[in-house]
Amino acid sequence: MKTTRLFYKTAAVVLLLYVAVSPPLVSGDTGRRVNMTLVRGAAALGAFCLDGSLPAYHLDRGFGAGSDNWLLQFEGGGWCNDMASCVDRSKTHRGSTRFMTKTAVFTGILSNNASLNPDFYNWNRVRLRYCDGASFGGDRQISNGTSMLYFRGQRIWNAIILDLLPKGLAKANKALLTGCSAGGLSTFLHCDNFTSYLPKTANVKCMSDAGFFLDAIDVASNRTMRSFYTQLVSLQGVQKNLDPNCTRAFYPEPSLCFFPQYALRFIKTPMFILNSAYDVFQFHHGLVPPSADPTGRWNRCKVNVTACNPHQLDALQGFRTDMLGALMNFFRNTTRGGMFINSCFDHCQSALQETWLSPISPRIHNKTIAETVGDWYFGRGDDVKEIGCPYPCDKTCHNLIPASTTDSLAPNAPDHKSLGTQLSPFSLAFFLLYIFLCTMNIQLFGF
Repeated sequence: MKTTRLFYKTAAVVLLLYVAVSPPLVSGDTGRRVNMTLVRGAAALGAFCLDGSLPAYHLDRGFGAGSDNWLLQFEGGGWCNDMASCVDRSKTHRGSTRFMTKTAVFTGILSNNASLNPDFYNWNRVRLRYCDGASFGGDRQISNGTSMLYFRGQRIWNAIILDLLPKGLAKANKALLTGCSAGGLSTFLHCDNFTSYLPKTANVKCMSDAGFFLDAIDVASNRTMRSFYTQLVSLQGVQKNLDPNCTRAFYPEPSLCFFPQYALRFIKTPMFILNSAYDVFQFHHGLVPPSADPTGRWNRCKVNVTACNPHQLDALQGFRTDMLGALMNFFRNTTRGGMFINSCFDHCQSALQETWLSPISPRIHNKTIAETVGDWYFGRGDDVKEIGCPYPCDKTCHNLIPASTTDSLAPNAPDHKSLGTQLSPFSLAFFLLYIFLCTMNIQLFGF
């Protein structure tokens, strides 16, 4: 047994050293650092982060032919649905600009490099920082006796837009509203409202990345996500900001309109849906939340899809079927919408250069995500709706399961970044090996 453990430890160290000195999968531009802008006028509108700090965004100015075009990206980062989790969140960079980094790296769809982002590189590109915990949707404030929490996501959205309008947004020629994960859900919530701020002559469209959260039944036959969203909508006062046509249609359960699958048919602005049919966040928190797997039968499958047993693979294929079913009306009947639904075990693919546009990017019918989104936005094709084949047939995927560990329903979730594509090769290898060694009950470096 000691010999076996020594073998695993030695193998681990060798692999870590190998990865540490290996060249990156994608070379070249590492992204542009863009400074934060606090919205000074937000206080007058009552627009505050959870802790009362001012909201913020990062703006990288457009140039040349793109100087009158705008791309706004909602940041993601989970949600909070009760006072305790929201208080905890308010003490992190997910609930306060006081704890946020003051610069943001723009890559993928936010890149200003024409070779890495050919359709949007010279647009005005804005990243909206996320600090409310309800996908920019709430409007309420609560004191628990010791703390005041500001659930002002809707006001933050309005304040940022009003700050950008005199900076050129009011004269936009073309505009795209997008976002990742919780920010992708924000895109559904605010798409039509975004259009209302802009000139009637502007070409305005929206694109959600990893934001098509399903009202799923988990492996224990519960609707964990529905319960979570119902609590969130109630706590943060979101209902009054949901589409009234949707809430009337789903009365007496208006909180269902927080789910994109129910809100989608009421959105008038052209929408593009970018999502994995096996989205790892939804896999880990919607299909198999911890509450549905108390004995950990899914632990190995969650870390490595090749370790899933036939029953677990059937559940995953069923989740894909449910997602495609929820999108079928959109797929068949919308003439202005687009989609890219691939079969990669991933979460958020437009902000990462590796998945947005690179030699190793995922593809459907040999088209990258960047090419597909560009074709849809600029009308380069009659019907830009791509659906990939089911796992495991797509050989362009990385299937980096650990990506889901970077987003959580918990308040202290770290940045929305895929560990498989954003972390250094050394850090990723260490993370994977740590999970493996824990599974083998082997200690590495004393922890």
